[in-house]
Amino acid sequence: MAIISEMQEENKPSVPFEASLDPSNPLGFLEKTFDFIGKESDLLLKESAEKDIATAVTAAKKRLSEAEKKKKAEKETVKPIEKKSTKESLPPMDPMEVEKPKKESLKPTEPKEEAKPKPIVPNKGNGLDFEKYSWTQNLQEVTVTIPIPSGTKSRSVTCEIKKNRLKVGLKGQDPIVDGEFFNAVKPDDCFWNIEDQKVVSVLLTKQDQMQWWKYCVKGEPEIDTQKVEPESSKLSDLDPETRSSVEKMMFDQRQKQMGLPTSDEIEKQDMMKKFMSQHPEMNFSNAKFN
Repeated sequence: MAIISEMQEENKPSVPFEASLDPSNPLGFLEKTFDFIGKESDLLLKESAEKDIATAVTAAKKRLSEAEKKKKAEKETVKPIEKKSTKESLPPMDPMEVEKPKKESLKPTEPKEEAKPKPIVPNKGNGLDFEKYSWTQNLQEVTVTIPIPSGTKSRSVTCEIKKNRLKVGLKGQDPIVDGEFFNAVKPDDCFWNIEDQKVVSVLLTKQDQMQWWKYCVKGEPEIDTQKVEPESSKLSDLDPETRSSVEKMMFDQRQKQMGLPTSDEIEKQDMMKKFMSQHPEMNFSNAKFN
């Protein structure tokens, strides 16, 4: 055991090797290494020292190159496990487009507006006909007609007329008409009766007697009030002021349908023409008539 200990002590360097590698100055580390080797061995004294060192450097470079190639090959062959997606793969996108999120995606989706149904041409009574009832109107009144089984008595009918609502039906059954009016009525001036024991007729007196109703009760399709045709024979029953207003409204309605100026527009044009005739010295070549 003493002999082995002495041999180990003889193989130990006289001076410990102290040097640290500075990546920015690797040659400095090599100089210290060669100085240490020169002090502790006869490697540098040999004629083949430079050749041996060059061979060692070449071998080290080869090992480094092979290690880099092996590392690169492993990266190319070993790919990370991709999560399966239920969505179809998307085509590659421009990196610039990926980096810039679309502003539209940040906005909440706005519900699309449903297209409103076009107004319906009214029936001959300026109202509409339905499977279970029909209604007609003039400027003063609305009449609702409801067919019922022949021989039905008045006590079997329920009819509630309120300022803004109508409910009509047969007792023990669901209402035939039940909803809010297009506009208010005068309940004290409304009434109902049974005609020929097979039709319930409800007469409703409008509060606003200068307006055509687009529907009788809420939920019905709307009629095109531009297609309403008032009964001219009943104009004589109106007072002069109301009759004048109705005739003006009927005239304007026909003018609009034909794309012609209304009574107010014609009046403005006549006033402008009169003013022009009174002032011939003025230039009206660029004047516009609305």
